[in-house]
Amino acid sequence: MQTAARIVTLIAALAGWACAVPTLSAQWIKVMPRGVPKTPSGTPNFGAPAPRTPDGKPDLSGVWESDTVPCPPDFPFCDDLPSGIPKRAISIDEKPPVQPWAEALARQRAADESKDDPFIKCLPLNPPRMWSWFAPQKLVQTPDLLLVLGEDNIEFRQIFLDGRKLPEDPQPTFKGYSVGRWEGDTLIIESNGFKDGLWLDSGGHPMTDQARLVEKIRRINYGNLEVETTVDDPKAYTRPFTVKSTMFLVINSDLIEYICNENERDRQHLVGAGNRK
Repeated sequence: MQTAARIVTLIAALAGWACAVPTLSAQWIKVMPRGVPKTPSGTPNFGAPAPRTPDGKPDLSGVWESDTVPCPPDFPFCDDLPSGIPKRAISIDEKPPVQPWAEALARQRAADESKDDPFIKCLPLNPPRMWSWFAPQKLVQTPDLLLVLGEDNIEFRQIFLDGRKLPEDPQPTFKGYSVGRWEGDTLIIESNGFKDGLWLDSGGHPMTDQARLVEKIRRINYGNLEVETTVDDPKAYTRPFTVKSTMFLVINSDLIEYICNENERDRQHLVGAGNRK
């Protein structure tokens, strides 16, 4: 059984831990990218200044993984999670300002053993969730486009930097539509056009078709990326709220091909999943 397929079993087993998912590293031949800054001792200098593109903008390109928190002592499978648990898209320390119907829906989703989680159904994840997921992401930056490649199901997201506006009546999608602009060394991204009924996190808090996102991305040094996401979804939350995620650079690995439905053997064992499609 694929390693990634085992994640499905883990998420189902961890349904009581809303938004916690295991961290796995990408696997590839050990190829060091060009231009890695070094310390005097010859090791990679992750604290060195962020690289820049020919036009002077910070270069966000690279393979990035979510920062983690220590695995709680009573958390299942801690022995399998030596690097800890990725920080979830909704702050661990603060409950989102959820409306009553949305809170009831999150409880129902959690009680349903997470079998309706889009990830378990092999569906794409939305941007806030991706920034705090177990799988790595690869950012490819050009002057007119920031391309985000996700290892899960070979997902992609396009963030246009060419000055276009957001669509006024978009066809709803999992990733939405995104445009960006630079303010100093910070990339400001605005997004709309999401499908209704998405999961904002693994705990089942909803994200609706009324959601708009503002993401601020800053490469604070060579090895660290800071992502600040403001969620404005008046259909599900009483006010906009902001979540911060930190990513770290992976320099000796790359994305691998993972297709959720390929050789997947866990869904049939989920309680109640039965013949769901």
